[in-house]
Amino acid sequence: MTGSRRPGPSVRTRVRELTGAGQRVREDRLITEEPLELRLAWPGTPAHRVWLTMRTPGHDFELAAGWLHHEGIGAPATVVYCTDEELRPDQELNVVTATLADVPLRLPGGRDAALSAGSSACGVCGSDSVAAALEVAAAAARDTEPLDDEVVRALPDRLRERQTLFDRTGGVHAAGLFDAAGTPLVVREDVGRHNAVDKVTGARLLAGESPAVAALAVSGRAGFELVQKALAAGIGTLVAVGAPTSLAVDLARSGGLALFGFTGPERTVRYA
Repeated sequence: MTGSRRPGPSVRTRVRELTGAGQRVREDRLITEEPLELRLAWPGTPAHRVWLTMRTPGHDFELAAGWLHHEGIGAPATVVYCTDEELRPDQELNVVTATLADVPLRLPGGRDAALSAGSSACGVCGSDSVAAALEVAAAAARDTEPLDDEVVRALPDRLRERQTLFDRTGGVHAAGLFDAAGTPLVVREDVGRHNAVDKVTGARLLAGESPAVAALAVSGRAGFELVQKALAAGIGTLVAVGAPTSLAVDLARSGGLALFGFTGPERTVRYA
């Protein structure tokens, strides 16, 4: 990878700030948004592209492992940056290859083909139907330990304490896994809310630990794709700062996931 340089999670830029008192030129920071291509290989099948997303660089291997787990494809034996000769040096750190030890549990096709290109704003872009998006089954093992109301209300602040990229840029989502006492296990930030969830699950998997923990807290709304990922990971409770969607509530209720929205120190609303 001669000449390659890992993209940073944020970049400097000069801006002109306009106020009632006048204007000034100053330095600001922007969250980095770059594409990540995931290629998948398994015995007898060479690496080929299965997913493309816009993400914040950093924890790329966790992102790949988490996405594969949430999609029900399998756990990678290895994840490495691609070194294909046709890639320009600036592309090498934006392409990863995950290799499975055996054939995929689900073939990357159908719904995955629709997902082969996505933005940082959505997790199920291009799904042909709700039925196709529901194909991934919930995890067999789940952490169903209930959380006290006080713990639920405290999770957004505990997540916020660890949002260092948000402090610098104001333009990034966060996801965190917590135990039933509200102790943070892993927190990740990304320009895409679904990527942040993939990263926390991937972090647990690559560390040899189960992602099936008591709670997942997210910094924004609880959309359908986040509920789906929580169920696929075996998480018992999803706590969101913002509102859930109708489909998210329906899926949480059918899957037995405790779902909270509008969560803050003084109140939370339970939807499932």
